[in-house]
Amino acid sequence: MHASRTITTAAEAETGAAGRELAAVLTPGSVVLLFGDLGAGKTAFVRGMAEGLGVDPGDVSSPTFTLLQEYRGGRLPLFHADLYRVNDAREVDELGLEELAADGVLAIEWSEKLPRTPAQAIRVSIKDAGQERRSVTIEMQNAE
Repeated sequence: MHASRTITTAAEAETGAAGRELAAVLTPGSVVLLFGDLGAGKTAFVRGMAEGLGVDPGDVSSPTFTLLQEYRGGRLPLFHADLYRVNDAREVDELGLEELAADGVLAIEWSEKLPRTPAQAIRVSIKDAGQERRSVTIEMQNAE
């Protein structure tokens, strides 16, 4: 089964609220793949997810230079990866993302750089909708 929902947001706080809402249905092993241009709002969405999981959203920053951040203290650990600076699939494999996802929630920015896409992953695409608005599409794959 496949479910898709698109939300139009007019502010960063609304993009975060969409992430907060998604967090309510996340379970250990959930993988959230984020797609969108630079500045689209991917990290704002992850901040909302963190808040929804009970993690201080103020602690969440883009892990562009460290590649991976870990946030604990909520109902599930949140692992936040940013593949923007990765240019080799072997670098992604060395991060061990699949193992991390087993114990918590894994959110991956620039997911198009993954060598393999997890089958049950949730896809979040954030696009500019003009006039400071964003179109946030959440696609959930469910086992049949």
